[in-house]
Amino acid sequence: MSSSLIRATKVIRRDALSGEIVDRIVLDHGDRHRRRMAMRGVGGLSFLLDLPAPTVLDDGDALVLQDGRLVWVEAAPERLLEIRAADDLALKRLIWHIGNRHIPAEIGTDAVHIAYDHVLAEMVRGLGGTAEPVERPFRPEGGAYAGEAAGHHHGHGHAHDHGHDHPHPHSHGAVSG
Repeated sequence: MSSSLIRATKVIRRDALSGEIVDRIVLDHGDRHRRRMAMRGVGGLSFLLDLPAPTVLDDGDALVLQDGRLVWVEAAPERLLEIRAADDLALKRLIWHIGNRHIPAEIGTDAVHIAYDHVLAEMVRGLGGTAEPVERPFRPEGGAYAGEAAGHHHGHGHAHDHGHDHPHPHSHGAVSG
C-alpha cells in the first residue's frame, strides 16, 4: 500500500452526512468491516482506508478523505437465503438452530437472512420453514460483543491486555449467534 494514496480516516454516518461526495465504493458485508485497506471507488478514485479501529461501514455512510471530500459507502447485493416460518414460535426455533451454527444472520420481524448455503436451506426446510434464495444487501447482527455499529467498542473481561485488530479465537464466556 503506497503512502502516496490519499487516506480516508473518518466515517460519517448516513444520518449526519454532509459534504462533497466524489466517488462511491460498493462492498459486501465482509468488506464493510475494516480498519485498513487499499480501496478503489467505482469512479476510479484510489485511496487508503486508515481508520483508528475496525469499523462496520453501513449502507449510506461516507468515508472522509484527508482533504474533506467524501466517498459514499454502498452495500453490495449478495446471494442470501430468506428464511420464514408459519408463525413467530416456529421462526424463533429456526433462529435458535441457525444461531447454534454461529453464522452471521440478519434478523427481521418476519424473516431471517443468512448467506446462501444449500445445507442450511435443507435444514430449515426439514424443520418446517422456508428458505428462498434472494439477492440483496446483507446486514447481519453485530453479535454479543460487537458494541456500537461504529466499531469494536465493548468491555468484556479479558484477563490479558491486547489490541483488537485480530479475529477472536478465544472464548468470551458466552454463547454467540
